[in-house]
Amino acid sequence: MTQQPHPDSLGIMVNCAVVTISDTRFPETDKSGQIIQKLLLNANHAIGAYKIIKDEPAQIQEQIELLGKSANLDVVIFNGGTGIAPRDTTYDAIEKLLEKTLPGFGELFRFLSYQEIGSRAIASRAVAGVYQNKLIFSLPGSSNAVQLGMEKLILPELVHLVSQMHQ
Repeated sequence: MTQQPHPDSLGIMVNCAVVTISDTRFPETDKSGQIIQKLLLNANHAIGAYKIIKDEPAQIQEQIELLGKSANLDVVIFNGGTGIAPRDTTYDAIEKLLEKTLPGFGELFRFLSYQEIGSRAIASRAVAGVYQNKLIFSLPGSSNAVQLGMEKLILPELVHLVSQMHQ
């Protein structure tokens, strides 16, 4: 059971964007993007935007800047491109733009991943932070990693973190 030190206000709906970083996925084959959307909707949050973009730093940064200007969004959840392969540029593109980072997100994600997949978790460069008063999360592209990050970290803290940003 996940412990919550401060109870969240009931009924707060968070408006989220989901962005899949992939050179090969399409909406019908984007299992990880579909999982994120389903879990958000099941938690009574809204999907304000959904996109699939190539793993190109300029496209990723352009997407963050564009979504950062959207007054109706609170959170952007990226998935894909967080490893160390030459085409994995998501972390580098996002991290440069973050105004504040949440180091605990990546640390906890890797810890939880280690419990499931062992030492291969060190290759994950999951990251979170704030850009233009939007909460930004970046998860690996695997469906198991997305499920883990959403259920154990993002969903339990989403309302609390968004509320903290707007204080």
